[in-house]
Amino acid sequence: MKNDVKLTQEGLETLKAELVELRDVKRPKLVDRLANARSQGDLSENSDYQSAKEELEFLDGRIEELEEVIKTAVVAPAVKTGDVGVGTKVTVKVGGSKVIFNIVGDWEADPVNKKISHESPLGKALVGKKAGDQIEVEAPAGKIQYEILAIE
Repeated sequence: MKNDVKLTQEGLETLKAELVELRDVKRPKLVDRLANARSQGDLSENSDYQSAKEELEFLDGRIEELEEVIKTAVVAPAVKTGDVGVGTKVTVKVGGSKVIFNIVGDWEADPVNKKISHESPLGKALVGKKAGDQIEVEAPAGKIQYEILAIE
């Protein structure tokens, strides 16, 4: 069970869509490009062949990785009403500002867009908490205080 990958339903659908795009659209185009480059003769000096070959290897690796993640994915169950968990939106107050974070699985994390993993330091500190709770998280700049204002 430790190898299970926890995701939101939305995250799982996004990964499935990426897999379909890579496997059914991008890979066939890359295979055609590789075949065309191969037909141009001397492969040792054919940079398009080398480039296409490397891209195909990278793409195949990503496809394999996505297949494994999807195979072991577990959609996070709904959490008790009022508790922070994977799939919830949390409004916190930090340093006088309000910030909204989406708690997601590791594979969905995107800190720039305020999607934080339940395994990140902040995510771990938030999971299981309720509105009104205060938490403290160790960050490179020191300890940061958060107050949970709302959970959706």
